[in-house]
Amino acid sequence: MRIGPYLIDPPLVLAPMAGVTDKPFRLLCRRLGAGLAVSEMTAADPRLWRTRKSQQRMDHEGEAEPVSVQIAGADPGMLAEAARYNAEGGAQIIDINMGCPAKKVCHQWAGSALLQNESLVGRICKAVVDAVDLPVTLKFRTGWDRQHKNALRVARIAEDAGIAALALHGRTRADRYQGEAEYETIGALKAVTSIPLMANGDITTPERARQVLGMTAADALMIGRGAQGRPWIFRELAHYLATGRKLPDPTPTEVAAILLEHLEQLYAFYGEDVGMRIARKHLAWYARDRAENAGFRQIVNRADTAQEQWRLTRNYFDALAAGLSRAA
Repeated sequence: MRIGPYLIDPPLVLAPMAGVTDKPFRLLCRRLGAGLAVSEMTAADPRLWRTRKSQQRMDHEGEAEPVSVQIAGADPGMLAEAARYNAEGGAQIIDINMGCPAKKVCHQWAGSALLQNESLVGRICKAVVDAVDLPVTLKFRTGWDRQHKNALRVARIAEDAGIAALALHGRTRADRYQGEAEYETIGALKAVTSIPLMANGDITTPERARQVLGMTAADALMIGRGAQGRPWIFRELAHYLATGRKLPDPTPTEVAAILLEHLEQLYAFYGEDVGMRIARKHLAWYARDRAENAGFRQIVNRADTAQEQWRLTRNYFDALAAGLSRAA
């Protein structure tokens, strides 16, 4: 897939997720096979740009090209200025958020709330496209609710405004993350637009990835929650789509190396205290749905310091690897 001048290879994209796709996680997912990693959303309001949180979100030093930055807001002028500001800060692709279902975002008439005002959708897309000499992408949902699905109209509006690529999460805002993703809607959208399309929603296994590509004819897959606790999903999907064969699950030693590196990056980026707190959710995601690691979260949550958290994680996986070795 191409977005403007950039070849996205493999066509597997880490979805922007607030509080998740920070720089350490983007770097990790790119190293493990993602063709593109989109930043967590940054506010269009310039009054917020100088906060510590915003400055960290706008830090792209050392990231692999292309650097994609998502912006969120409801005012076309502010979004245009935010696009210019982020372009000056190193962004090479600007993504507009019209998919976030969070109440605090929608109450500001941003995120997926914008889907209720198609005229405003068009003005925002055109303002951002005209503001920067960069490709602009749009991430959105199938509609505000199931009675008001308008993804196909929004896609045409975006394409007419000069949007370079689309990412569609196959749910309405009202659905949030419940129920099955609407792959048929993604496929219908692909049939009526000529710009690249990324399919998003419930892509958690290699088999599902191939199924979604077959059902939608999408140009790429966007992975969100499927990468939480499994950042190696990108290399798994890429291998399966290329060969039809599944990679073996990573060994405890391999997983430990990935997690320990991630912890070190979090401590270095945020400082040890904040990094340790942010790490807890990533470690919890790893332990989720893994019966053999039922006690892992309890163990690492005992840590009072970053050093102890890192040590407990290492010791746990050393013991797990040793147990498997003895069993073999």
